[in-house]
Amino acid sequence: MDSFKKTIQEGLIEHLSFLPPEAIIVIISALPIIELRGGLPAGAFLDLSFQSALVYSILGNLLPIAPILLLFRPISKWLVRFNFYDRFYHWLYQRTMSKSRKLEKYGAFGLVLFTAVPFPTTGAYSACLAAILFFIPFRVAFLSISFGVLVSAVIMGIITYPLY
Repeated sequence: MDSFKKTIQEGLIEHLSFLPPEAIIVIISALPIIELRGGLPAGAFLDLSFQSALVYSILGNLLPIAPILLLFRPISKWLVRFNFYDRFYHWLYQRTMSKSRKLEKYGAFGLVLFTAVPFPTTGAYSACLAAILFFIPFRVAFLSISFGVLVSAVIMGIITYPLY
C-alpha cells in the first residue's frame, strides 16, 4: 500500500476511533481507492482476527456495488449537463476504458478478473464503472464483481495479513 493510502487509512482509524473496530473496517473497505485492500490491514492494526477482518472488509467492499450499478447512470445523465461533471465523466470514461481490455475480451469473467487482481485502480468501484460503460446487465455485473471481491479478499488476506 502506498504511503498516501496508508496515511488516509491511519487518519480514518484515528477519526473513527469512537466506533467499534468492525464498523471501522466496514467503512474503510467501502471507500473508493482504499476498498478491501485498506480494510484488511486496518483489521490487523485494530487487533481483529484474520477471519473477522476478512468478513468485515468483504462486507464493506460489497456495500457500494448495487447502489453504484443502479444509480450511476441516471445520476450521471442528470449531472452531465454541468460542465465540471461533464469533464469528470469524460476523464472517468477514458480511464476506465483504458483499463478494461480484460473486460472486453472475457465479458463477465473479465469483471471477476478486473475486481480480483489486486493492482492499483482495479477493484469493485472500477469494475462497476466498467460494467456500466459496457452495458453488462445488473445481475451478471453484481455477481461477477461480488465474486471478484471474494477472490481479492482471499489473495490480499493470504499475502498481507501475516505481515501485520
